Amino acid sequence: MRSTRAATAVERLNARTGTNQYAMSRTADGRFYLLQKMADKPAEKISEGLDQDAFVAFVNAQGPQQVRRVSKLDVAFEKQLQKNKQDVDK
Repeated sequence: MRSTRAATAVERLNARTGTNQYAMSRTADGRFYLLQKMADKPAEKISEGLDQDAFVAFVNAQGPQQVRRVSKLDVAFEKQLQKNKQDVDK
């Protein structure tokens, strides 16, 4: 199903916010838009109609972001990459 990526992005957004206030809708021409549901109010459009890739990028940018965990090995690897890049540039 084509909309699985979009639906999963909205599920991740709801998980990050700790609520279930976001939903997506799809237009007849296959574009997606994000809805925010508030108590005692009708759903409000948060975005205009976007294609799937743009919609997923938009939804991923919304709400609180998860902090990426970085291990000691990741830090050491980054340092090594930077050192190798400097050696190549010389």
